[in-house]
Amino acid sequence: MTLAHDAEPSTETTAEAVHESKGILRQPLAVWATAFAAVVAFMGIGLVDPILPSIAQGLHAGASQVSLLFTSYFAVTAVAMLVTGWVSSRIGGKRTLLIGLILVVAFAALSGTSGSVGELIGFRAGWGLGNAFFIATALAVIVGAASGGAESAIVLYEAALGLGISLGPLLGALLGGMQWRYPFFGTAVLMAVGFVLISTLLRGNPKTADRVRLSDPIRALGHGGLATTAFSALFYNYAFFTVLAFTPFILHMSAHGIGIVFFCWGVLLAVTSVFAAPALQRRFGSVPVMQASLLVLLLLQVGVALSPHSGVIVFVVLTGLPIGVNNTIFTDAAMEVSDAPRPVASAGYNFVRWMGGVLAPYIATRLGESISPDLPYYVGAACCVAAIAILAVNKRRLNVLDVRHKAQDDAVAAFAPGR
Repeated sequence: MTLAHDAEPSTETTAEAVHESKGILRQPLAVWATAFAAVVAFMGIGLVDPILPSIAQGLHAGASQVSLLFTSYFAVTAVAMLVTGWVSSRIGGKRTLLIGLILVVAFAALSGTSGSVGELIGFRAGWGLGNAFFIATALAVIVGAASGGAESAIVLYEAALGLGISLGPLLGALLGGMQWRYPFFGTAVLMAVGFVLISTLLRGNPKTADRVRLSDPIRALGHGGLATTAFSALFYNYAFFTVLAFTPFILHMSAHGIGIVFFCWGVLLAVTSVFAAPALQRRFGSVPVMQASLLVLLLLQVGVALSPHSGVIVFVVLTGLPIGVNNTIFTDAAMEVSDAPRPVASAGYNFVRWMGGVLAPYIATRLGESISPDLPYYVGAACCVAAIAILAVNKRRLNVLDVRHKAQDDAVAAFAPGR
């Protein structure tokens, strides 16, 4: 697979590079408010994990039917990503965030009232629309408002993702252990809190980009580096969501048990997103770390397929390590590899990569139901091979990432106190 149109290497200013060295914790209140809402938004991804068997039982549905909760959510999220930049560049970041939050609050609450699996699938689709407006714009707002430059903002965003994905199963287990409807109502309440925080703490109505055309995200994918990142991420996300969406059906555990397993998984994901990924990326380079993490994920998925029940739990939890590393590095690559405005690059990248979340849950459960529960993990491993191959063939298109990181490190070293 060969992709066209390379980026010309460029570096950030010395001042920004030095500023980035100060860390990610000293941020304006508006950034923390947006990050809190992002945590809750990402909780919605893993929220249903512990209660999938309960939903199937309560609504008299099969595993593949219930898996459509992920498919409808991510299908709408992916397509809506194409219009988020167009909307936010016209009405501003704050208004776009608030629209997304209102939609999530409404459809999360409606999900809790569902009387059939078809209704729940439809309400999850509406939830995905709200999440698309919020997630894409939140990253741009955090990047624009955060202290420490783009790299620190991306790490903060990925920390919110990791924390949300880890807390989602825990909340789902705690509330879902009482009644499968309660996690949906709980998410609606937390998102309403996020709405109040952003309404009061995010000053003004920052524009996330110059006015963009609806076609710009697709046009941005004509860039070789961004296309490489997006299509390798599509296969990577297929493997990721095979673990997330299909595993609850083979664990044969209560909602609390499934929640604890995926909470531990999410903690590893969050820790490696924030601490391991940036260090490994600077030490070994972006593409080698991506490929190594994909190889580890491949081996762990084979381990899930071959192991008895206790081994499945261990291998599933350990997949949080490579997933956390790759979440951060893939996002950094999407934001930095091309010359497209970050919201536009994010929209094009997310449109492609979320297709992995659309395909994996349904295909994995159908394969698991009709053929063998081991087969979905072998397919996930094969997708890791495909992602590694795309990165290998197009490695030079991502070289600009390490050029920029080296320039930042050199600038920080040159202007460090005492020199």
